[in-house]
Amino acid sequence: MSGLDNLEQSFIRLTDTLHQKRTSNEQFTLQLSGEQSQFVRFNRAKVRQTGCVIDGNVILTLMQNQRGASFRFSVSGDVSQDEDMMLAALEQLRQELPQLPADPYQVLPEGDSQSRDRHTGNILSPDQTVSTLLKPLEGMDFAGLYAGGSLVRGYADSAGQQHWFQTDSFAVDYSIYTADGQAVKGTMAGDRWDDATYLAQIADSKHQLKRLTQTPKAIPRGNYRVYLAPGAVAELIDMFSWGALSEAAFQQGSSALAAMRREHKTLSPKFTLTENFSRGMVPRFNDLGEVAPIELPLIERGDLVNTLISSRTAKEYDQMANGADGSEGLRAPEVAPGNLEASNILSTLDTGLYLANLHYLNWSDRPTGRITGMTRYACFWVENGAIVAPIENLRFDESLYRCFGDNLVDLTDFQEFIPNLGTYEQRSLGGKWLPGALIEDFTFTL
Repeated sequence: MSGLDNLEQSFIRLTDTLHQKRTSNEQFTLQLSGEQSQFVRFNRAKVRQTGCVIDGNVILTLMQNQRGASFRFSVSGDVSQDEDMMLAALEQLRQELPQLPADPYQVLPEGDSQSRDRHTGNILSPDQTVSTLLKPLEGMDFAGLYAGGSLVRGYADSAGQQHWFQTDSFAVDYSIYTADGQAVKGTMAGDRWDDATYLAQIADSKHQLKRLTQTPKAIPRGNYRVYLAPGAVAELIDMFSWGALSEAAFQQGSSALAAMRREHKTLSPKFTLTENFSRGMVPRFNDLGEVAPIELPLIERGDLVNTLISSRTAKEYDQMANGADGSEGLRAPEVAPGNLEASNILSTLDTGLYLANLHYLNWSDRPTGRITGMTRYACFWVENGAIVAPIENLRFDESLYRCFGDNLVDLTDFQEFIPNLGTYEQRSLGGKWLPGALIEDFTFTL
């Protein structure tokens, strides 16, 4: 039996014990997150740290008399030991609950939905990883992190809901440096490793690296035609989770897209954003065990058609919940492709900026959907459809209503998977499926 099988058996036992031990007026939810992963950290194309991890954590939430409290603890897969930890947590929560204020919008578990969803991939075995990744990088200043393996999420509650999700995935997040410290950044991720795809990506990174050896061109502040590669588009799409599509943010007047409801403002008919769970990269169930639709259109051909509504928001504002979790952020976002072919990107851009990555994004004026941020890594000045030189870093300040609205020229006819690369406490699930975007009149301020 594998480590993750042990975690599943322990989770089932903890759930059964909670059903037996809870009193008639107590409700509970039990959430598990776990992984069996290999991590390899590289520096100067050499292994600096490597190891395999089997890890599991559980959050027990106890609810009674409109009060709720949570306790997080580690689980090992040793059923007896995990049960002892859980019973101690249960007693501590029972002592804490009477001290807490009542929550008028508390949502209790309901329903009896159950699921067991497993997605098997084809990723590198631990003994293949180092040789496969480093073989095409001889003599290069390569730094990065490989993380791959199986991830699990479990949910159970006092109403009888019970879900288990398991998926295989990997991600390579790397940078290759020139002698003077310029860098090309790349990521490759998914559930199926492909040598040819990796070799092609490294070859492209090396090609960009040669271009970075040229003297950077200083670009005056102003408005420019730009191409945003999928990695750069991903940074902008992340901002939709920062109080843009949250129904609570709409109700409270803090949504960056409030004008799409209040003033019936629209984005470009070329822009469609959907929550798409069909690819199996993240579980459909949320932190209350509610199962989201397999696809939920949010912005369809420029029109706002849905927001992300959690059960708590639904209760507070008399809405209908649609499977969003408590944060009302995107969990499986996908932007529909357009018509711009990869071979025509530079010629269609003509003269302007090719931006591979952005970073340090934040709202500069949330009510108008304005975002500020910086260019990063391999970004170039293009003239007459040809790359001329790398650029010095620029700060932009632009509105979602402009860059995904009137100024959106086209989206690429291909999408790339941009993974969630977080490894703090545990490896993140999922990512975003996104095209590149050609945008005119993009505003740079410094």
